[in-house]
Amino acid sequence: MNEHAESFESETLVERLRAARRSAGLTQHDAAERLGVARTTIVAMEKGERQVRPEELVELANIYGRQLNELLRQAPAPADFVSAFRLAPNEKIDTDQTIAAVRQLEALADDYLELERLNGSPQIRRYPPVAEIAGLAAGEAGESLASSERNRLGLGDGPVLGLRELLEDDVGMRIFAVPLPSKIAGLFIWSTTHGPCVGINAAHPLERQRWSLAHEYAHFLAQRAHTEVTILHAYRRTPSSERFADAFAEHFLMPTSGLRRRFQEMRQTRPQGVTPADLLNLAERYQASVEAMVRRLENIGLVRSHTWGNLIDSGFQVREAQKLLEIDSLAPDADLLPVRYRNLAVTAFLQGEITEGQLARFMRTDRASVRDVVKQLSHWVALDEEGTTSDAELGPFEPLDVVSG
Repeated sequence: MNEHAESFESETLVERLRAARRSAGLTQHDAAERLGVARTTIVAMEKGERQVRPEELVELANIYGRQLNELLRQAPAPADFVSAFRLAPNEKIDTDQTIAAVRQLEALADDYLELERLNGSPQIRRYPPVAEIAGLAAGEAGESLASSERNRLGLGDGPVLGLRELLEDDVGMRIFAVPLPSKIAGLFIWSTTHGPCVGINAAHPLERQRWSLAHEYAHFLAQRAHTEVTILHAYRRTPSSERFADAFAEHFLMPTSGLRRRFQEMRQTRPQGVTPADLLNLAERYQASVEAMVRRLENIGLVRSHTWGNLIDSGFQVREAQKLLEIDSLAPDADLLPVRYRNLAVTAFLQGEITEGQLARFMRTDRASVRDVVKQLSHWVALDEEGTTSDAELGPFEPLDVVSG
C-alpha cells in the first residue's frame, strides 16, 4: 500500500469516527467516558493527531453501535443526517422513533454506497439542474415543473406506475420504506456523496406513499439543499414550499391532459352520468386515493365543486364501496430496501466480496432468512429450444452478444 493510500484511509477513518459519534448522539465527553480515556484523547483521534489503536477501534465501534468494517470503509462518511433534520425549518423530529428512522436512513445510504463500491457499479445520476421557481406562485411552480419533468422522463400524460423504481433507476434517488410516526409522511435529505435520500412511511397506504414520494421529489428538484420532513396536518397555514411540493405531486401523478381525456372517454360511455363507482375505478387506475382523485377532478372542472364533501356528507364509505366493486385496497410498499440495493448485496456475496454474516447485516435480516433471499435473487428460469423450463443459477456475469446496427 502506498503512502498516499495510507493517508487517505487515515483521513477517512477520522471522518467516519467523528460522524459515527455524532450519529449516535454522543458528545466527545460521552465517548471518552465510555472508552475510559480523557476527552482530549477523543479530540486528538478525531483530528487525526493521535492514531487509534486496534482495540480502541473495536470498542468505539461497539460504543457507536457500528460494525468495525463500517468505520474502516474507504468511502467518505455520510452527512450527519440527524443534525441536518434537527436544523430543518419549522420541523420537530425529537421523538425516539423519528430519530431512529433518520439514523437508519443514514446507515442505509452509507451501506448502499459501499455495495456500489464493492460491485464497481456506481449509481447512475440523471439529475436535472435545480429548478428555478423563485417569483412563481406555489401552484404555478408545481404544475410547470411537473409538466417539464414528465417530459424529461418520457412519461407522456398517463398514470405513473412503479414510481419508486422510476425515481431510483431513471433519476438516481435512494428510497427506503422506514418505520415513522403516523403523522410523518416522509423524509428527504441531499448529500453530495450519497445523493438524494428519501424515507417514506412504511405503514402508510400505497397511495399516500406515492404522494409523499412525489412530494419529496419536488423538494429535490427545486430545493435540493434543504432537508425536509413532511408532516401531515401539521400546519394551520401550509407554508409555500409545501404547497409547491403538493402541487407538483398532484400534476405529476395526475396530469391534466391525460386525466381529462380519460374522464371524457368514461363519460361518453355513461349516458346516465358518471357515478361514484367510476370515480373509484379511476382512482385505482392512477393508484391515487379516492379523495385525491375527486379533488383533482374538482380542480380541473370535470366534476362540480364540493363533490367530495357532498359524498362524505351523504355517508359514502370508500372502503365499503371498494369491497362491493372488488377493488383491492393497495397494500403499503413495506420493502425497506430498493430492488437494486438487494441485487447489489447478493451479487457482492456471490462474488466473494462479503461473507454471509455481512450479507445478513446489509439486508437487515438473519442468516437463515438471507439464504432464502440469495436463492430467490440468484436463480432464474431457463427455457430451452423445445420450450422446457428448468431452474438455473446465476454465475459470474459475462458480456452479452449484442446485435450491432
